[in-house]
Amino acid sequence: MTARHPTAAAAASPAEAQATAEAVREAMSRDDAVIRLLGLEVVTIGPGSARVSMQVRADMLNGFGICHGGLIATLADAAFAYACNAYNVQTVASGFSVELLAGAHEGDRLMAVAREASRKGRLGVYDIEVDDQHGRRIALFRGHSYTMVGRPVVGGAPLNPRGG
Repeated sequence: MTARHPTAAAAASPAEAQATAEAVREAMSRDDAVIRLLGLEVVTIGPGSARVSMQVRADMLNGFGICHGGLIATLADAAFAYACNAYNVQTVASGFSVELLAGAHEGDRLMAVAREASRKGRLGVYDIEVDDQHGRRIALFRGHSYTMVGRPVVGGAPLNPRGG
């Protein structure tokens, strides 16, 4: 269960919260060089959640012919970033851990699914699962976030009350 931010005003409607998340996705994607470099696609976004995919290419393979673990962590970190910023309040990682469970190979389509596990005050915890196109679990990632209250991601878009 998630907690409301201590500075929350009246709750936004689900449609307003989703529209805010979509505006954040557009703004972040426009300015995110890593998304473009790795060919990541933000498939869906919502308040406290995101799905980001990555096609494993030959230039992403390590010396053992499997996707470099750092790139899998980057995919999960991107989903984490979109999920925790979806409230339109700048939120950064304060730490994360990742467990690499299986190798991914050239041609695999990886999907990172981020879900908010907890949000209290300025601190949040997000769980991200990375699976391949066959549903095989590739990695588990847990991110800890810090929200910078009063700093919107998108100027002019409403701050979601859950985000400050």
